[in-house]
Amino acid sequence: MGEIVGAALCAHVPTIVLPQEIRYELNDGKEISLVPGLHRLREEYLAPLKPDVIIVLDSHWFTTVETVVTSADRRQGFFTSSELPRGMSSMPYDMPGDRELAEAIAAEADDIDECWISAIDNEHLHPEYATINMLPFLQGDEAWLSVSSVQTGDPLDFHNVGLAIGRAVAKLDRRVVLIASGAMSHTFWSLRELRKHEASDPSHVTPPGAVEADHKVLDAWYRGDHASVIDNMPAYSAFRPEARFAHYLSMVAAIGGRDCRAVGRPFSDYENSIGTAQIHVAFDRPADGWTH
Repeated sequence: MGEIVGAALCAHVPTIVLPQEIRYELNDGKEISLVPGLHRLREEYLAPLKPDVIIVLDSHWFTTVETVVTSADRRQGFFTSSELPRGMSSMPYDMPGDRELAEAIAAEADDIDECWISAIDNEHLHPEYATINMLPFLQGDEAWLSVSSVQTGDPLDFHNVGLAIGRAVAKLDRRVVLIASGAMSHTFWSLRELRKHEASDPSHVTPPGAVEADHKVLDAWYRGDHASVIDNMPAYSAFRPEARFAHYLSMVAAIGGRDCRAVGRPFSDYENSIGTAQIHVAFDRPADGWTH
């Protein structure tokens, strides 16, 4: 029997893969905490867990009529971002996959009402940077899968995806870590204003009220109170969490949903990125399971 041994929400902002001198220039001469935070996450959290597979719940990969999980035996090539080719250009990647697990996740959807997941092994299906930007920091010798965020979905749809992932993992001999790759509140400053708001200080997070809303979520995570986060989604949605918070909602559904009691611990500061809220938080699996 397999198990999900770890779960974390991670920031994937383009800044983390920029050269150090540019990061310092953008951040008043100092490092953003997200970069050393990812190195610590690998060393202190992932490495001891010894995962066979990392599943990235990718908040930059939008699909429309179904959720997609990558099932190619290997994904490799070079990535240039269409959004920011100046900062993410010809980045090499080489990720072994896990076809059996991907297909098992898709198969579980057949037994969940109104859940549509397809496993796609097309070699030309390129990854998005919510996956790619994790690799320089977190990749070891494990397999990597990416799961899309369906842009027509709502919290129930995201829950169902997580449910399918959890059930599939439980049936296979795998140690799996889930990475919910995405932001918290996610509103950019306008083009003519954003260059005034590139530093990491959270005073730049917008709109008014977003910082307070994000910290309400963080405080709940640090108590292991995922039920309150899920129940508060209608109010939190007003602050536009990235991808409707699909990455977090699917992750938490896979480890127990409202019953999950996993306590989060931060691996970075709560930071700004041109208006959006970024942080790394890892959730520790209790000795007696995620829901105890």
